[in-house]
Amino acid sequence: MYQSTAGLSNAPLCRADPRPRAVESFARDIETVCGRFAVEPVAAARGQVDGDVSTMRVSRFETAIVSLDAQRVFRDRRMIRSDPGEHLFLLIQDKGRCRIHQNDETVLLTPGDMYLVDSSRSSEFFYDGMHSRQISIHLPREEMLHRFGDVCLGGIGIDRSDPLFLSMRAVLAKIFTEDSAAVAPSLGDAFLSLLGAYFHCVEHQEAKSTAAANSVLSRALAVIDRNANDPAFGPQELADQLQVSPRTLQRHFGQIGETASKRILSVRLETARARLNALGDGPGTQTIAAVAYDCGFNDLSYFYRAFRERFGASPGDVRKNVAL
Repeated sequence: MYQSTAGLSNAPLCRADPRPRAVESFARDIETVCGRFAVEPVAAARGQVDGDVSTMRVSRFETAIVSLDAQRVFRDRRMIRSDPGEHLFLLIQDKGRCRIHQNDETVLLTPGDMYLVDSSRSSEFFYDGMHSRQISIHLPREEMLHRFGDVCLGGIGIDRSDPLFLSMRAVLAKIFTEDSAAVAPSLGDAFLSLLGAYFHCVEHQEAKSTAAANSVLSRALAVIDRNANDPAFGPQELADQLQVSPRTLQRHFGQIGETASKRILSVRLETARARLNALGDGPGTQTIAAVAYDCGFNDLSYFYRAFRERFGASPGDVRKNVAL
């Protein structure tokens, strides 16, 4: 029977048999299958969770099915040092919800969502006492690095709005329902190929984003060089010319540890010093005030103060040294 793609993306892939367990016993079961994690029960549970940990083979990969109603499960640096881990965990939310915090980001998983957890990085999983079932496919780290490169590290969510997400879910559904062991390797390879295509797209989008950011910054620097001598030119005028918001403009300048205002001032001061270095001391020579105004300053006292702070000498000292 035909099943809609929406139903396919949310349909459970497996079953579990949760039962009351002591937290310590449950944590040991998780450690045996997935590595060292700490389990925090809800306060009212008094050292117990309602959970189950089982394993199965998904294609050629060891897979854990974890069902629990804990408050939080986490893996910190101390645990990682004692148990580095050799896998990336492709986490599939099969039932309930979970908030994952890794790589300074928090992602909410609902049924059908997928997230690639990096076992070498600290991670937190928040269940808030609600029952949750997750499938964890253990992907060998070295193989994944060889196949996909660094893009697969650090923790990454699989965007369910991407068409490849539905393709991956369809292959997973086939793997979990296919009885024949003969086709399992082919399905596993098909899934990894789709996962690799997804990561390739992620890398491409990141490259485009970086290129766009570099383009904004390079254009901003060129516009400043052309317009800094205009006293009316400032960060707002720069943002208007680039057709970006002042906030976006500042984010791009943060890449080089500057602000647009500081860059404009720097260009004006450098131009003024170059002009002063070129001045003679004879009749008709341009005054320091004229140089300041020509370089975009409309406040002479501010010009003198900024010049001294930048170069450790006054404009008059620079001009005098040139004359001597």
